[in-house]
This record gives sequence, C-alpha cells and structure tokens, in this order.
Amino acid sequence: MSLARSKDIDVKAEAFASLYDRVCKRKGSEAMVRDLLSQPASRKQILDTPDDRFLAEFTKKVFQSGFVWRVVRQKWPNFEQVFFGFDINKILLMPDEMLEQKATNPAIIRNFNKVKTIRENAWMIDDIRRSHGSFANFVTQWPQDDLIGLWDYLKKKGARLGGNTGPYALRTLGVDTFLLSRDVEAYFVEHGLISGSARSKRSLNTIQNTFFDWQKESGLSLQELSQIVSFSCGDNYVGMVQ
Repeated sequence: MSLARSKDIDVKAEAFASLYDRVCKRKGSEAMVRDLLSQPASRKQILDTPDDRFLAEFTKKVFQSGFVWRVVRQKWPNFEQVFFGFDINKILLMPDEMLEQKATNPAIIRNFNKVKTIRENAWMIDDIRRSHGSFANFVTQWPQDDLIGLWDYLKKKGARLGGNTGPYALRTLGVDTFLLSRDVEAYFVEHGLISGSARSKRSLNTIQNTFFDWQKESGLSLQELSQIVSFSCGDNYVGMVQ
C-alpha cells in the first residue's frame, strides 16, 4: 500500500474496501454506484482509433479548456468541416496564412493561439506515427506503470496538452486513466496523502501509486477507480451524478 509524506508524517492510503463501502453508503447502494461507473475502451478499440480522431479530441479539449464546453460541442461539426476532418496530412500542408484565415471563421471559436495548436499537435502525431505506425500504437505500447509519464509526454511534446487537457482527451478516447478532477484532488489532500500542488512530481507519484494499489485490490479499471474516488467526497450523495 502506498505511503505518502504530508507535513513530515508518513500517511497510509485507506484500503479500497473502506473507500468503496463509504461511496456505496453515500450513493445509496452498490447497485447505484455500479450504474454510475463507466468503462474504458478495449485495447482493440483504441488500436482501431485513427490518428485524425486523436487530433480531433486533443483539439476539442484545448478549446474546451477555460471555455464553455456547451459552445464547443455546438460548434464542433463546423470544426470538423473547416479543418478537413482533422486529416493529419492535410493539416500538415496548411501554411501560416491559411491558419490565420481559418482562425477568423465565425463558424468556429475564433482564437488564433488555440487554432495554431491544431497543426502543432498534428506535427506531434505525425512524428509518432512515423516511429510507431499510428498514435494508437504509441498509446497502447506506453508502459502501464507510468501513466503520468504519458501525461508528461503530451505536455512537453504537444501544444496546450498539459494540466487536465491531455488526460481528459485520453479518457474521452477510451484510454484507461484516472483524472485529477477537483474532487479527486480534494480526496488526496483531505486524507493527508499529498500537500501543496497536486501537479508536483511527488504528488503525482503518490496519486498514481495509490491508484495502482487500489487497482490490485479491486481489479477495477483506473477509470472506475477515479470515478469512485470522486464520489467519495464533496457533495456526491444519493441522486447526484459526477
């Protein structure tokens, strides 16, 4: 079981059974909890995901960051049309002038700095597909015991994919990952497992190792465990969905 240092005191993470029991009581029953949980995609499903869908989801999450998600969803069909269905080869051929022109199109959200990330992230995906065949191959071959390393890769090699943007995109694409939502961060702070920034190297390692420990105990996916943790604190009581 993971040990985390907070205020110079070693703190042991609670057993999954205790965490799960509390969540079931908060939600009303185990059946109600099970109904709220969602599953990640299978390895085959991820491998079948074309590169353009990775670029599309990265782009969607970049635009949703700090903006009203509903507006992005409403305009998304226009994004798909304006940017050639996020075809990597076509995006890579776009000169600066075309990017600037498209960034003024009222059919999409007019933010040139974010529009530029489309081509930048296409470059990242193109580099990876040259070495791995596809971005999906790259993701599925990433070491399963270093999920935060994948997050860090997206942050460093991609454009605006740091923070929760990259992880949320991976989750949407079916990749099994926990998320540092507000409630998940609150859980680790309230239980004394981390202190300071949840994004520090120490905190991220503690959080990841704790999730891996719970996974060994429960046999559940990281996605399910992340949702369970989010249900365990805050205002997540009977009848409320996170």
